[in-house]
Amino acid sequence: MRLLVTGHNGYIGSVLVPLLRRAGHDVVGLDSYLFAPCTFGSRIEDIDALRKDVRDVTVDDLRGFDAVLHLAAISNDPLGNLEPATTDEVNHRASVRLASMAKAAGVQRFVLSSSCSLYGAASDDLLDERAGFNPVTPYGVSKVQAEAGIAALADESFSPTFLRNATAYGVSPRLRIDLVVNNLVAFAVTTGEVLMKSDGGSFRPLVHIDDISRAFVATLEAPRERVHAEAFNVGRTSENYRVRDVARIVEETVPGSTIRFASGASPDARNYRVDCDKALATLPGYRPSWTVRQGVLELFRAYLDAGLRAEDVTGNRYSRIGHVEQLIADGRLDESLRWRASDDVATPLTAGGPPW
Repeated sequence: MRLLVTGHNGYIGSVLVPLLRRAGHDVVGLDSYLFAPCTFGSRIEDIDALRKDVRDVTVDDLRGFDAVLHLAAISNDPLGNLEPATTDEVNHRASVRLASMAKAAGVQRFVLSSSCSLYGAASDDLLDERAGFNPVTPYGVSKVQAEAGIAALADESFSPTFLRNATAYGVSPRLRIDLVVNNLVAFAVTTGEVLMKSDGGSFRPLVHIDDISRAFVATLEAPRERVHAEAFNVGRTSENYRVRDVARIVEETVPGSTIRFASGASPDARNYRVDCDKALATLPGYRPSWTVRQGVLELFRAYLDAGLRAEDVTGNRYSRIGHVEQLIADGRLDESLRWRASDDVATPLTAGGPPW
């Protein structure tokens, strides 16, 4: 299949693209390259790519593709809270607009990278895809609205699917240390402290980015009738953890580390456990394999090999909100998270995208 992957240069996209190519797909990327300087470890695989804000995509950009995999988004709660109107503009309105234009361009399949954040504040019961939504952040609200708007476009010619990813973790060439597992291991490795920023009592479903990427591949390979207008929780039902239990795994894995609670650590309103069995039953060949314990060990070894320092953990390079706030402070981004004129060098489809 000929695929367009939006957000291909990000945390998940930089892991997903090589997997898609190994599966035999022809992959083109589309990204605004906000996080191009945030590389960790190996160089990101070069592919043909268009440097463009997802809000500016045209129908012509989408012609000739069999499917669009839509990952581009304002990608976490702190960044989503920075300017809620922009979060709605990008994650909700631009996503629905992208799907509408994809349909007009003759794209048959559309896979949205959604999130279990749309379940929000819930009980400790396991939630399947039929559960109600109770988002507590602009990011979570935007995913609810994006799913609803895109689902309304579904018909015989256009088939959307919604992958509700659990909270991601794992090593990526475009690393994020602002994700709970990645963050706990990073502090443990660089400071000896497993730093808890909440009381750790909330449940969170967790999933390795390799398993998220496999879900995208499996969705493309599934018969259309199995995935048409369907939502899937992406992860493993056994991989729901209280945050304090993740901290204990980190403490057991990183020699000499101890758990410490940050000043003001308090309960987190985000609390949900999810049932991920539908994807296992529906997507042919989809077998998520990672556990948090394995992921913690992977991160521990990768951080050691890279010589990760405490200033890397507290700095802006691997923090989405820190990096974006620095770009705004430097005058390179405006308040709506668009590149200013001097940086907005939109390029045609070309191998490797921008020369970073």
